[in-house]
Formats: sequence, structure tokens, C-alpha cells
Amino acid sequence: MQIKSAEFIKGAARPEGYPSDNLPEIAFAGRSNVGKSSLINVLVNRRGLVRTSATPGRTQMLNFFSVNEQFTLVDLPGFGFAKVPLAVKKDWGIMARTYLENRANLKAVILLFDIRRVPRDEELQLLDWLEELDIPTIPVITKVDKVSRNRRGAQMRPILEATGLPQEAFSFFSALTREGREDILQRIEVALACAESDAELPADSGEEV
Repeated sequence: MQIKSAEFIKGAARPEGYPSDNLPEIAFAGRSNVGKSSLINVLVNRRGLVRTSATPGRTQMLNFFSVNEQFTLVDLPGFGFAKVPLAVKKDWGIMARTYLENRANLKAVILLFDIRRVPRDEELQLLDWLEELDIPTIPVITKVDKVSRNRRGAQMRPILEATGLPQEAFSFFSALTREGREDILQRIEVALACAESDAELPADSGEEV
């Protein structure tokens, strides 16, 4: 996939604020400070498109970004940062849940995991939730430059055990080296193509042949 253009559309906290177009959407979800903003910036080759912060929990709404004027990337609020007030955490959860459960434009979710961390309950619950909602999920391991290639296997074992997913289900990504960029873009392209193919299938008339 070749990225020709990328621009910020808007931020929204409620469905009435979402973009009104019918473009397919790929959402990014994960714990605060897992690297969602950095991943999006690398994917679209725009260093400052999504603002990054050393302070986790800064994204307080859903942010929508148009890519090639053909599809939209959606940066969901991060979760799990202990210093954020409980009321704010609750609002973020409602925002994300409302979007994931009801947004017809949503075609896949890229779920990020830090290679240095064992997944916690929030991440595993979200993974189960996406499966229940039948939303295609692209799991990505971030910050792989923080460990040596020889250590990746050891770091991945508890992640594989916790998620129940095979290693080939994951993409490895580094914002520093840009490792994994093409792989993730290809998986996004496949998700969009599958969604388009499903949309073109004729409706079941209910008649038996």
C-alpha cells in the first residue's frame, strides 16, 4: 500500500461528532503509552500527524485521520493509566465502547501490546470483546527495538500464553527502526479488501434453491 496523503479530520467524543462520510475505518487500541500515536505516524509517513506525549493518557477523545481520501484511521483513547482520575477513565471507556459496538464504518482494530509487558486484564478483555463483536483484529507487538532479537522469543511467551494467540498472528513493530511498517500496511489493505468484498455480496433472498 502506498500512502499518498494523510490529514487530521476531527476529534469526537460522541457518535454525533463522528465523520459523516462512509469511508471504511481502521481503529487503533491499546494501553496508554503503548505507542499508538507513533505507529500511526510511521504508517502514514507523517512525523507530527498524531501528537505524541511523554505523559500517558493525553488522548481524551477519538481522533479521525483521512488516508489517501480512501479510508480513515481512528486513534482510540488509551486505557490503564493509573494516574488518570476514575471519572475520566469511565468516560474514555464509554467513548471507546460506543464506537466499537455501533460504528458501521469500522472494518478492523489494530490492538497494540508492548513487548516488555505481560498483557493485563483490560487488554485481554478487549481482545475477547472484539472477538465477541466479530471485529477483525490485527494484534501488533510494539517497541521491539527495546529488546534484542534473541530475547524476542522469551518476551513473547507470556504474551502468547495470556492471549491464546499463535505468534504468527502478531506483527512486530518499532517506531525507531520502522520494522513492521510494510507488514502492518499489508494487513490493513487485506482487511479493507475483505470488508469491501463482503459489502458486495448479494443479500440472501431467503428462498431455497
